[in-house]
Amino acid sequence: MQFIHRPLQSLSIFITLFFAFNIAHAQHGYWQQHVSYQMEIDMDVEKHQFSGKQKIVYTNNSPDTLTKVFYHLFFNAFKPGSMMDVRSRTIPDADSRVADRISKLKPEEEGFHIVKKLSQDGKDLTFHIQGTILEVKLATPILPGAKAEFMMDFYSQVPLQVRRSGRNNAQGIDYSMTQWYPKLAEYDYEGWHADPYVGREFYGVWGDFDVKISIDKKYVLGGTGYLQNPNEIGHGYATPNVEVKQPLGEKLTWHFVAPQVHDFAWAADPDYIHDVKQVPNGPTLHFLYQPDTTGHWARLENEMVEAFHIMNNKFGKYPYKQFSTIQGGDGGMEYPMATLITSGRTYGGLLSVTIHEAFHNWYYGVLATNESKYPWMDEGFTSYAQDYVLNALREYENPNPHAGDITRMAELHANNLQEPLSTHADHFSTNYCYGISSYVKGSAFLMQLEYMVGKEAFWKGMKRYFNEWGFKHPTPNDFIRVMEKTSGLELNWFMDLWVGTTQHIDYSIDDLEKEKKGKTIVELKRVGPFPMPLDIKVVDKDGNTYWYYIPVGLMRGEKPADEGQESRIILPDWEWTNPTYSIELDIKKRKIESIVIDPSTRLADLNSLNGIYPFPKERK
Repeated sequence: MQFIHRPLQSLSIFITLFFAFNIAHAQHGYWQQHVSYQMEIDMDVEKHQFSGKQKIVYTNNSPDTLTKVFYHLFFNAFKPGSMMDVRSRTIPDADSRVADRISKLKPEEEGFHIVKKLSQDGKDLTFHIQGTILEVKLATPILPGAKAEFMMDFYSQVPLQVRRSGRNNAQGIDYSMTQWYPKLAEYDYEGWHADPYVGREFYGVWGDFDVKISIDKKYVLGGTGYLQNPNEIGHGYATPNVEVKQPLGEKLTWHFVAPQVHDFAWAADPDYIHDVKQVPNGPTLHFLYQPDTTGHWARLENEMVEAFHIMNNKFGKYPYKQFSTIQGGDGGMEYPMATLITSGRTYGGLLSVTIHEAFHNWYYGVLATNESKYPWMDEGFTSYAQDYVLNALREYENPNPHAGDITRMAELHANNLQEPLSTHADHFSTNYCYGISSYVKGSAFLMQLEYMVGKEAFWKGMKRYFNEWGFKHPTPNDFIRVMEKTSGLELNWFMDLWVGTTQHIDYSIDDLEKEKKGKTIVELKRVGPFPMPLDIKVVDKDGNTYWYYIPVGLMRGEKPADEGQESRIILPDWEWTNPTYSIELDIKKRKIESIVIDPSTRLADLNSLNGIYPFPKERK
């Protein structure tokens, strides 16, 4: 089988039209920068070093005149004393994959980038390197609407694999080449985003990549982009029944092209097996992995075909023609059109991590929110999609596959380690809080919206968000406005509280008063400060079910009735300033079998036991 190897004209037209359509429908004054990379890399696998020539054509679509630019030099993080090293050794709960490993790297094991020469439109530039950031003073300011050409000669050393990137990982993969080249930083309406590489997330400029990698013939490569010369490369990539014509010499040059992406990653190993599967009406899936005695990878390939089909139908269509799943890295990490994952897991673990990392390509890859500032919009939304797709593959056996998010949020709350979701990814006080906040609370954010606006509006909103904001780096406000327009409800208050505070949800059934003229008065209490609408289910001892819905005034409306709740009674709004609320039931107290706040378990109530009657023994 082979990588996609045909003229890219149709794909380029598709992405260009997709991109142009989206810009036309974006908010007034929308703009973003564009970059075009050409790189030639010559790899020395004996020294684990490479020389590079890089040409960048940078288009300033901003209304601002730029007098300097910034590059990321990610490999410089893998040196003793780097910010990543110090942070890992001083944070209370260091990632075990890093810990103090950077501090112990020998000179030949460190990573580095040496910039030998840099010019702008033929004029040499002066620059300053501080850790992982290269600051460049421009020879000529770049005016709004103008372009500049940057030429760079650089030399780099691949570090011993510590975090995401590097050589000789724990499973023997020779090269996991991620965050591996001098990368131009993003400039947007907030200015430059020249964040040092401390350990978290990434943000990049949309652009086109043309990359040639010369490496020893024994290596098999995979990654971002479309291989342009498979019939020169061989290694099982050539067109069937076509003679492979490898050039003379000890090296092969792999030529990749990747249109409209914001990063480029690759991996290389001499032992890779390469398999290909086709998603009907979707991308070609490539799998590169070491010989596998478990059979997990063969099983994985078929399920990933179905998983892509589900994701395309439910969340929006993946716009590229290819995706690669590659064994490498130190766990699981997403890149445009590719993911690197480690093997050696149970099959369920392998499937779960592959789905998670692959579907980052919707939120990290196509939408590409600034995940340094809003990691919950990437990790959280991807986690929500992961749980949904895994459940769909199991024929929806779990009525709420996201319910575990509430348990983990409750644990964080009980440990009193919460921080607002508005915290920058690198600045969380603990890795534990970052993980729960970004992955779990970010996922629960969507679960709350689905509960608040109803399933139909929610799923229309998710697909509309993807279609309208693809290739545009959306912000939290961009997302919530889509949901408001789709549902007809006001939701900005919910986003402000969920993202900007650590307030939690906790509603209780406080008391059932004695009967009054054959009616029962149910007293509810808002224990936690976070206001939410409530679905309440009442069942009497004759087996009759009654549904009550309590709106929140801030929403300026209510969701449509969920399936099975068509006869619900809509009660007056519960204003957020009122700590209690009373419901009058046309049922005698002794005839009440049960009362439950949100039996669907979608409401992120951190103490759901106090929302059940009869009161359970475990109630707190």
